[in-house]
Amino acid sequence: MLAALAVLTAGVVILAALNSGTRHGYLDPRSADPLGSRAVAELLKARGVTTRVVTTAAEAAEATGPRTTLLVADPDRLGTTQRRTIRSAIDLSGGRTVLLAPGSHSLPDLSPGVRAQGDAATDAPAPGPDCTLPAATSAGRAATGGGLRYTTSLPGATACYPSGGHPTLLTLPAGTGGDTVLLGSETILLNESLAEEGNASLALQLLGSRPDLVWYMPSLADSDPDPGAGEDKTLFELVPAGWSWALLQLFLAAVLAALWRARRLGPLVTEKLPVAIRASEATEGRARLYRKAGARDRAATVLRAATRERLAALTGVPHTRAHEPAALVPAVSARLTNGTYGSTSGTQNGTGNATQHGTQNATQNGARNATQNGTRDVTTLLFGPTPPDDAALVALADHLDALEREVRTS
Repeated sequence: MLAALAVLTAGVVILAALNSGTRHGYLDPRSADPLGSRAVAELLKARGVTTRVVTTAAEAAEATGPRTTLLVADPDRLGTTQRRTIRSAIDLSGGRTVLLAPGSHSLPDLSPGVRAQGDAATDAPAPGPDCTLPAATSAGRAATGGGLRYTTSLPGATACYPSGGHPTLLTLPAGTGGDTVLLGSETILLNESLAEEGNASLALQLLGSRPDLVWYMPSLADSDPDPGAGEDKTLFELVPAGWSWALLQLFLAAVLAALWRARRLGPLVTEKLPVAIRASEATEGRARLYRKAGARDRAATVLRAATRERLAALTGVPHTRAHEPAALVPAVSARLTNGTYGSTSGTQNGTGNATQHGTQNATQNGARNATQNGTRDVTTLLFGPTPPDDAALVALADHLDALEREVRTS
């Protein structure tokens, strides 16, 4: 794949290098492409007309004069300043100016009094020029259609090659002795169509009336900026409509392919584990991790939560209330011996009171204190604070185990 890509890249670079001297673009008099204009430039050269290519309005205006023909290849691309410069050159040069397909954007500045009337119906709008212009009458039928048509009320204008009642070629006299030619289509200047009908004759006579031809091809610097160029556009607005439909089709194709090739989920299959690990080893490993991280709080929480769940199952407390002190502690305390856990202190206190105040009072006070102390001890044991050190954590585990064992055997 890499080798094929390298060969393809090398071929593209070689072809571009070989063709770089002849491919100059649309309507370029140096281009021999079908859409170039090198053929008409060579014919003019054979007749003694020198062709000079310029790319700025300033160069075009400077090169014009009574012995020059100025050809403006794309008038509608010109900016406001450039249009004014060309208009000034038209008024002062005294030569001929040929405007190729000027539209409503450039006509008010370059040819006041002329209006565009839409596109012509065909490339050859009429059997003949239907005018008295010598260049048109000698050329006869020519492909001046396929572009714009014009209308004007200026005196002295000559209208040729009408289409739908409006000319596709219009000449306007200038006060300095020159004239302006408006050509609605550039077809007669292209290499691919120059030899058809009277195209070559008309092109040579329109561009060869003076010994010098200035071929003005506006550059990007001379172009009129797009009014909407500064507006932010979304990604979907920048993608052409054709690409949007293509992406939608590709997306649908990808979805169908995924549905076709997707793996169906079957029933679960049990597998033997490659290594059997005893539960005690897993417990010890987790304990070591807790100890290494110093996570006594997490370890105490896990121990208490597991004990609470088992005690809830033993005492009949619902699983959903296993972690509520108000529900679990009384049920656990009721299952302890004499209703207490760790009731030694209560019994000792009761015995001491019996010696001093009598057996009956001591028994009642000892039982009451033992019950209160046992409830408080169970609450602290199951819901108390985090142990302060490892020894306290080990003691907590022992007490929880003892509490569960007592409840289980009670």
